[in-house]
Amino acid sequence: MMDAAGLKQKLEQLDGGGYKAYRKIKGSYLFPRFTFFVDHVQSDPFAAPSRMRVRVLQSDAGFEPRLYCTDVRQTALEDYIARAFDSAISRYVKGHRGTGKSGLVTVDSGGQEILKRTAAVANESFVEVRFAVGLPASGRRCRGKDAAAILFGELPLLVDASLYFDGHAAAGLKAHVEAAEDQEWLRRQLPGLGLVAFVADGAILPRESGVSDRPRAADPVVGFQSPEQLRVGVDLPNGGRTCGMGIPEGVTLIVGGGYHGKSTLMNALERSVYCHIPGDGREGVVTRSDAVKIRAEDGRRVERVNISPFISNLPFGVDTVGFRTENASGSTSQAANIIEALEAGSQLLLIDEDTSASNFMIRDELMQRLIPKSSEPITPFIDRVRDLKKEHGVSTVLVMGGSGDYFEVADTVIAMKNYRPEIITAEARRVAASRQDVRKIEALKGFGALTARVPLAHGIDPRRGRREKVGARDLKTIHFGAQVVNLDGLEQLVDLSQTRAIGDLILYGLRRGYYDGQTDIKQILDRLLADVELGGLGIISPFAGASGAVTGPGPESGGEAGAPAAASPDEHPGDYALPRRFEIAAAFNRMRSLQVK
Repeated sequence: MMDAAGLKQKLEQLDGGGYKAYRKIKGSYLFPRFTFFVDHVQSDPFAAPSRMRVRVLQSDAGFEPRLYCTDVRQTALEDYIARAFDSAISRYVKGHRGTGKSGLVTVDSGGQEILKRTAAVANESFVEVRFAVGLPASGRRCRGKDAAAILFGELPLLVDASLYFDGHAAAGLKAHVEAAEDQEWLRRQLPGLGLVAFVADGAILPRESGVSDRPRAADPVVGFQSPEQLRVGVDLPNGGRTCGMGIPEGVTLIVGGGYHGKSTLMNALERSVYCHIPGDGREGVVTRSDAVKIRAEDGRRVERVNISPFISNLPFGVDTVGFRTENASGSTSQAANIIEALEAGSQLLLIDEDTSASNFMIRDELMQRLIPKSSEPITPFIDRVRDLKKEHGVSTVLVMGGSGDYFEVADTVIAMKNYRPEIITAEARRVAASRQDVRKIEALKGFGALTARVPLAHGIDPRRGRREKVGARDLKTIHFGAQVVNLDGLEQLVDLSQTRAIGDLILYGLRRGYYDGQTDIKQILDRLLADVELGGLGIISPFAGASGAVTGPGPESGGEAGAPAAASPDEHPGDYALPRRFEIAAAFNRMRSLQVK
């Protein structure tokens, strides 16, 4: 390890030289208050910025063990440190210094959710932040003196503001960690309370705009207020007694006039499978972690999914037990989305009428009289929603504004009026009982067992030409080999770093031999996430370890999955965030090359 003076001398010597001369600075350096690592040097000022790290021994950083003594607390602390580093960048870094990405300093600090990330590490041994720097250039000539200004003038300020406990407001740090702990504690209590979600009194659900997930600040902003019939009190580990609306297991219907808050409540529920930062407004909103938002997705590919509980007897004898299509309709895509969510382990479906196929959701009495069941292949969701709860323990929360037929199958009916919920279950049942036209239930038998699917390795090809090419272009797009995987329908995918991780998780599974023709999708998800739990999210990097990810015998050699290896000394990815199993499964299912048995 070289001292900081040696790095400064290198930068001065390469000033004005060809850009590739920056490669000489790769290595580790001892600064007075931290250790600095250059893990990867970009090849060009227009290429992805250089990957770097700073590390402080915990004995010097001074973060108390109680701040990282559990997985939830550690995740929240690391999240806070990454955000603090990002905030310090905006205060101390000058910014653009030349050609391309010159002078750019970035860290993966996230949005409104607290996610497990690789951007920061905080444990009993050290505190570390992984970030990127666009090494300055004029044309393709090094600006070594400007690089020195970043690393010797600005970087120490970033370190002092984020990697040392004294650089933080203790109260803010404590609130951040405790807020995450309270949310995750309550999420784990929901099944025991017979609930699928909880919305605290005073929660701010509306967002700033359609393109901003920040809380709305402009008037009118209505704080959430629980109806008495569903009011639940809980004693949080840190926040004390908290009251709010508990949404019970079963079938819950959210109704109301347009612009009264139905979809706003649903949006809060779907995003609250994650913990939120203090000040977000949804810190008191918690949804079961296995909730999946279901919608129609015209045009998506479906690969041998058993949609027969919903669709059967298609014209020309099309198979719906192993249904496949390159261009799904609204109804077939929504049916497949439900089955795939159940296959991955979901016990809670979230459905909004606005993003659903109407013929999949309901066939009213008039349509039943006009088009007999013998001519209609679709068994609508209304006739399956109770079967799902009875046979598979799956609850459903639905937003409905145009179909009162669901009154008859709902256990709980919540009406939103001016963003305030009221319980109208009894009134809805009276209205349903008074109707003159009675639709027929079209489910002729139970929902039935789920059919496991086994992915085949030859359908998961990361090659583009002679090279492997896997990456996230944006939040909803993965390039996997020669194909583009479209994730537009995944409304609970919230961070580009999750998308990036999904692509590399699928590649990691291929390298580990998990697509062996015997292991089904649910088992593969279990293996992938168990490896991440054991070895950290960094193991999925294509550069992790000498052979791709893990050591020890894998299933491809007939043994058990091996223990994940640490990342190579030269590669410490700082741009992953942990995705849920459901979004990983959804990406699998949207690969147009996927083949299963």
